[in-house]
Amino acid sequence: MDFSEVSLDLTSPHIMGVLNVTPDSFSDGGQYSLINTAVDQAEVMINAGAKIIDIGGESTRPGARSVSLNEELDRVLPIIQRLRSSSDVIISIDTSKAEVMRQAVEAGATLINDVYALQQPGSIEMAAKLGVPICLMHMQKNPEVMQQRPNYKNILTEVDAFFNERISACEREGIGIERLILDPGFGFGKTLDHNLMLLTNLSFFKHFSCPILVGLSRKSMLGLISGKEVDQRLYASLSAAVIAALNGASILRVHDVAETIDAISIVKAVQAYKAE
Repeated sequence: MDFSEVSLDLTSPHIMGVLNVTPDSFSDGGQYSLINTAVDQAEVMINAGAKIIDIGGESTRPGARSVSLNEELDRVLPIIQRLRSSSDVIISIDTSKAEVMRQAVEAGATLINDVYALQQPGSIEMAAKLGVPICLMHMQKNPEVMQQRPNYKNILTEVDAFFNERISACEREGIGIERLILDPGFGFGKTLDHNLMLLTNLSFFKHFSCPILVGLSRKSMLGLISGKEVDQRLYASLSAAVIAALNGASILRVHDVAETIDAISIVKAVQAYKAE
């Protein structure tokens, strides 16, 4: 299965709505831990224009600890099942566990979003069998320690080399490049300078001919620049989304769907007049 089979044309930016069904995510932890509340929020995002709903049952915020397989399954499966029964939206499962991937896809998920880029035990083999598109994210170390003195000699070439290695690993398992999305992993083992370098030079990674996913919504880098707390970062998030779209992002992972849709509509209108 490639992107055309999940009905998503990635030649222009699309919005992925964030649905964290966890008690401890950095921005909306605990808000959508009840099934009805989570499904209602997903429907709000879909009605606002989100093409993808990204469902996560394990927080990956800085300092986050892992949760058990059963706990993660209990959080995400009922949401996926309910949402699939009422909508044909693309459902992304935000997980690194092979068994969660399997059961989520069986329940109706059609995209895997893995912050470990299929490096956890059994995940790459499972992803190959499931046949759905996959997002590979770059992260230095792991969520528990990733923000403890991140260090790179050259952030662009090192992330590029990581993508090249993971794409090659996928291809060896029979996962074609047409199934892959790349995410530079803003805030995952990066300083503010690293994040800004990635954002400014996002097109550096276009040579892979893979769609680029960007998740900047409400992140701490925006707080460092604006001085705003997490619940006051809407305008900064919109600015970052526009910059990412202008620099080549195909998917924008956001909390504030309606507002981002409006901002990106201007980007699309402007890009239509760009001379080749």
